[in-house]
Amino acid sequence: MPQRHTLSSRRLLATLAGLSFGALSILPAQAADDIIRLATTTSTYNSGLLDHLLPEYEEAHDVTIQVIAVGTGKALRMGQDGDVDLVMTHAPGAERKFVDAGYGVEPHGVMYNDFVLLGPEADPAAIDGMQDVDAALGKIAGANAGFISRGDDSGTHKKELALWQSADVTPDFSGYKAVGQGMGKVLSMASELQDYTLSDRGTWLAMEDKLELEILVEGDARLFNPYQVILVNPANHDGLNTRGARELAQWLISSEGQQAIDDYRLKGKALFHASHGETGFDARQTADRASERAPVKAQGAQAEPRS
Repeated sequence: MPQRHTLSSRRLLATLAGLSFGALSILPAQAADDIIRLATTTSTYNSGLLDHLLPEYEEAHDVTIQVIAVGTGKALRMGQDGDVDLVMTHAPGAERKFVDAGYGVEPHGVMYNDFVLLGPEADPAAIDGMQDVDAALGKIAGANAGFISRGDDSGTHKKELALWQSADVTPDFSGYKAVGQGMGKVLSMASELQDYTLSDRGTWLAMEDKLELEILVEGDARLFNPYQVILVNPANHDGLNTRGARELAQWLISSEGQQAIDDYRLKGKALFHASHGETGFDARQTADRASERAPVKAQGAQAEPRS
């Protein structure tokens, strides 16, 4: 089996210390036919989804997929600069701008999960069981409770900022900390400090046994989290492996790839739901379904997950 190389955000930044994106030595200027460069989010990496999906594809197609796991904003910038062949991200507004500006082509909705608002069992802001995420954020700010923000222009960070705006709250209270870290690091920090944070459900499920945090707010349709795969526009850059990128994207949205996404479980729980045909540019069509699938805590009681 070809060896797949995955770079986390921290490893990427360490490798690139002192270098500009225009001088990326780890990414070849000319893409080989048997190498596909995929920039994707830390959530797909930290959740274990990529290790579930990609090795079988690499063996069957005799290719190596170089995965660069960074925040959505950085992944899209790498696509804009032609440093990767395709991106898989989860920020519909930023993705729309990426495509409309001509940096990306052939966007496809691949899957979705949802975000969850996490916090300590003590719950100083008293938000446990709330079903209105805007109201919950307002209570966190009003209580000046600790909140860890990724602060890294990732899809999760973009969602968090949109939720503060929707709640009509400026996150400038003293308990708010923007740390510029990936999801895994933020979850560890929130657990250690007993602060609140926003996480995608997949990374939370992958790490929950190591954390002293609880899901306090979930199920609001505004927490819907769609992912898209987008090819980097070959008209803008020489040397892209567009054929390989397109074949990978087509496999991800094929019945085989979609089934593989749906089949991925951790401790018996689905982390992502396949969604090809439901565009990530307009999440409204599937927000209700995501809300139905997400287990919702009743006020003052622990609700059982729906099947």
